[in-house]
Amino acid sequence: MKLLRINHLGIATTGLSEAMARMARLFDLEADHVEAVPEQKVTTAFFPVGESSLEFLESTDAEGPIGKFIAKRGPGIHHICLEVDDVEAAVKMLMAKGVRMIDEAPRSGAHGCRVAFIHPSETGGVLMELAQSSPKA
Repeated sequence: MKLLRINHLGIATTGLSEAMARMARLFDLEADHVEAVPEQKVTTAFFPVGESSLEFLESTDAEGPIGKFIAKRGPGIHHICLEVDDVEAAVKMLMAKGVRMIDEAPRSGAHGCRVAFIHPSETGGVLMELAQSSPKA
């Protein structure tokens, strides 16, 4: 597994439009990508910051991961996403080391990426997402 960069920082929010307005007001940033991700029961907005992004996530279902996170902890930082060269190989390597994974196989994420999450118990309490970018057309 090759770690390529910090892809984004995920921030759970109860109001995506308010978060978008806040980013515009504070930093003159506009979202470069807004997308519904039904598999994860969220709508996301990505704001480019250098070579990384801030991803704001609004739950579309109270029983989805972000809905449950907000109910338990409130809005705020949800995860750190690390971009890898091969997410399937990364998951297999981590599982072979006995690492507890939330996803034992990659699934669909925003931007057409394949993603998998490492359980926070393995990372000192931080939810980490591994993502492999989709091939450029």
